Amino acid sequence: MVVRIRLARFGKRNNPFYNIVVAQSKSGRNKKPMEVLGTFDPIPKESPPGERGEPGEKARLVKDIRLDTARTKYWLGVGAQPSEPVWKLLSILGLVERSFREDQLRKQAHEADERHRAYWAAKAAESGSLSTDSTATITKAAPLDPQ
Repeated sequence: MVVRIRLARFGKRNNPFYNIVVAQSKSGRNKKPMEVLGTFDPIPKESPPGERGEPGEKARLVKDIRLDTARTKYWLGVGAQPSEPVWKLLSILGLVERSFREDQLRKQAHEADERHRAYWAAKAAESGSLSTDSTATITKAAPLDPQ
């Protein structure tokens, strides 16, 4: 039985709000979770005046993440697997390392790009003996005479 830490969506259309929850992996997205660990508001809001630093400083846009870190560490310790979006949030907060999968995907994309370039370089080398002129003439067969 796999336990996952994932996002449960709340809010209205075009105004999402997420609870960070611990739930069974096969249960639905908005089913009752085992535990609610925190909240995540992905819509950037202006920071409160008391958190801006210097007086008169322009407000910064921040995304609100509230999380019970002690309970999150507990669930990670007993083997709960975070989903990809939750993994990114936890890595921002410093609770998990940056995803190995992200590095692996970047490497695969780079290798695919290199293979793509090598393929087209080989194609260009093959057709190098042929005319690379884009003004090639096309000849059409004359229609047959019905005699």
